[in-house]
Amino acid sequence: MEIKHLPTTKDMRPEEFKDNDYLLRMAEELNREGAGVVLGLADKLINWGRSNSVWSLALGTSCCAIEFMALGAARYDMARFGFEVTRNSPRQADLLMVLGTINYRMAPVLKRLYDQMAEPKYVVAVGGCTISGGPFRKSYCVVDGIDKIVPVDVYIPGCPPRPEAFFYGMMQLQRKIKMERFLGHRDRNEVPQGMERKEEKA
Repeated sequence: MEIKHLPTTKDMRPEEFKDNDYLLRMAEELNREGAGVVLGLADKLINWGRSNSVWSLALGTSCCAIEFMALGAARYDMARFGFEVTRNSPRQADLLMVLGTINYRMAPVLKRLYDQMAEPKYVVAVGGCTISGGPFRKSYCVVDGIDKIVPVDVYIPGCPPRPEAFFYGMMQLQRKIKMERFLGHRDRNEVPQGMERKEEKA
């Protein structure tokens, strides 16, 4: 398609900008003149890229990790959903996937790995042992749920969960990432304004 004449650019003064309809009319006018203008939110574009490139740090301690390995094979092929890249370093991962039983000796290591990850970071608890202790609940050595150690974003129940359950849980995490505000987003570990005074008084 050949552009007959170059579109004229127009500066937008602060008093002219009243609402988003003005931007839409301006974009339609430029598109009629041959310029390709697309309006959208930067948050949506950034979160689309982030949700389709989730790099996980798999902390597998028991049978749920074997089930997770099936996702990478040809039958299920988790590469279709954009979360096939697994990392062995917490500094390169944005998702901590905990698969299996966590005992009290392992809990400090889990917390250390979570702390070494960069924000924004997410945690997925996979299997009954990770979520609530499973058949080892109320045992002397097994943690009754990793939510007592780190904040959990998505729970994938099962003993062990089927690969379809993995996919559903990961898609729920992708939906959660797409709903976030990347620009101007508050860190989840940050204390809200006004709350630090109440904590100091207590």
